[in-house]
Amino acid sequence: MNYKISQRAASLAPSLTLAIDSKAKAMKAAGEDVVGFGAGEPDFDTPQHIKDAAAKALADGFTKYTPSSGIPELREAIAAKFQRENGLTYKPSQIIVSCGGKHSCYNVILATCEAGDEVIIPAPYWLSYPEMVKLAGATPVILATTDKTEFKVTPEQLRAAITPNTRLFVLNSPSNPTGSVYSPEEVKALGDICVEKGVLIMSDEIYEHLLYDGAKVKSVASFSQAHYDHTIIVHGLAKAYSMTGWRLGFLAAPEPIAKAIDAVQSHSTSNPTSFAQKGGVAALNGSQAHLPLWLAEYDKRRRFAHQALNAMPGITCVNAKGAFYLFPNISKTGLKSAEFCAKLLEQEKVAAVPGIAFGADDYIRLSYATSLANIEKGLARMDKFCRALVK
Repeated sequence: MNYKISQRAASLAPSLTLAIDSKAKAMKAAGEDVVGFGAGEPDFDTPQHIKDAAAKALADGFTKYTPSSGIPELREAIAAKFQRENGLTYKPSQIIVSCGGKHSCYNVILATCEAGDEVIIPAPYWLSYPEMVKLAGATPVILATTDKTEFKVTPEQLRAAITPNTRLFVLNSPSNPTGSVYSPEEVKALGDICVEKGVLIMSDEIYEHLLYDGAKVKSVASFSQAHYDHTIIVHGLAKAYSMTGWRLGFLAAPEPIAKAIDAVQSHSTSNPTSFAQKGGVAALNGSQAHLPLWLAEYDKRRRFAHQALNAMPGITCVNAKGAFYLFPNISKTGLKSAEFCAKLLEQEKVAAVPGIAFGADDYIRLSYATSLANIEKGLARMDKFCRALVK
């Protein structure tokens, strides 16, 4: 049988982060001692009060369809979170609950972009952004950055990239994969240009609570009514509450865009899982006591990993200010990222993600969302690997 695959599907690059993680898990299942730095998910368990709320919902029979954009109670809790933490006023009707942060991003792009539109994406980027843009029939426009600017795009770069076809600018701070954080002043400068040029901003703020070294975040929507009107915030519960498998994301948008996204979602996934939404309410309205404990542990790991990486021959690494990733420069080893990661996994049983997946082939991504013992063991092996390469 000659199966015809759509050009839309055939043009996509598979997720290298999931591919590396799957290969590492397969090697582990075969009994090999693999240290994995690939997956972007906390190694902590979901806080107990969140699990209890979902378990109660199941026990109470809360297992039926809900409104496609989420239960009112959760949308109200999300609106309250934006007011409490960000000083932003959204009505529940402007909030859409989705099947994860990734789903929120896809919904935004699908509802606002089409053939002929351009979407500006700074690189290194989260690897799904360009693929989502392609699925919408639009064109990704990549703005390259390096560790010399802490991987941050400048206002000059953004202004020069905007054309009459520019529809959307993607801003991700704190960043996956680099851990970089734009200061409030830097965010405002980028937002000002988008407002001036009539370009929408998709602000991915899912790592908002994971900050170090006194870094501060301020949503681009908070600077003025014009900034608010140009911004769609995408967010989720996966990172700050270790709810990756729960698949609960959310977004806040101007009313017409929220209405369009609700229509898109009603014909694709319909509602997020009913009882998981009850866990989401507990996450946002309940105790946040876990977060400073997690942050202290992440910070300890980050500091150790940053120091260890910079002690390796051929490796330089700027420190992350947010999220749970480091993005070391491997260019002096003489290898590009895919070859580096393949050999590192094969020779030293260490799984990292090639930077080429994020549009930056001279780098690799390491997640420190794993135990300090694993980090120490894995980086000792990587040090050995680098010493054999750089003599």
